[in-house]
Amino acid sequence: MDVDTVLAGIGPRLKAVRGERGTTLTALAADTGISVSTLSRLESGKRKATLELLLPIARAHGCDLDELVGLSNAPDPRVHLEPRKVDGRTFWPLTAAPGQPRAYKILFPPVDTGDPDPRSHEGHEWIYILSGRLRLILGQHDITLKAGEVAEFDTRVPHWLGNPGPHPCEALALFGKQGERAHVRARST
Repeated sequence: MDVDTVLAGIGPRLKAVRGERGTTLTALAADTGISVSTLSRLESGKRKATLELLLPIARAHGCDLDELVGLSNAPDPRVHLEPRKVDGRTFWPLTAAPGQPRAYKILFPPVDTGDPDPRSHEGHEWIYILSGRLRLILGQHDITLKAGEVAEFDTRVPHWLGNPGPHPCEALALFGKQGERAHVRARST
C-alpha cells in the first residue's frame, strides 16, 4: 500500500472507527480536546492528519495508530478448515496453527455399540458434550455422558467413544501431548 493511498484513506477510516465505537463528534471532542470542527474536517479529508491530532484520537478510541489509519496487518483470525470424516465421525478442526493442544468439534452418529474395541495411544483428551449422548469406555469405567458433561483422560488408558443413539452427538474435544491438560474448574454453589 502506497503512502498516498494511506493518507487518502485516513479521513474515512477515522469516521469508520468512531462509528464502530458508537462515539459522537461532540463526545470525541470532549475526550481529546480537539474541536468538533477540526474532527469533522479530518474525517472529511479537508484537514491533513498529524500525529498531534491522531495520538489523542487513538487514545480516546483505545486503539493504536495502525488501526486508526488502516495499517493494521493482523491476519484474519477465522479458522477456514474443512471437515473430515474418520471412522464415520465428522471432525471440524477449530485450530489452524500447528502445535498442541488441537481443538475439534466432532459429530458422532448413532452406532451399534455392541462390541466396542478400546484402544490406547500417547496423549491426553478432554471432551465436552454439546448435545446428545456419548458412551465412554475408559479402562474399567463404562460411562454415558450427556449434554453439558465433560470427561478428561490419559489416552494411554485403553478407551473407546461411541454414540449409543438414538440422535447424533456433538462434542468439543481437545487433544494434547502427554502432560498438556485442559481442566474444568467446578464452581461452588
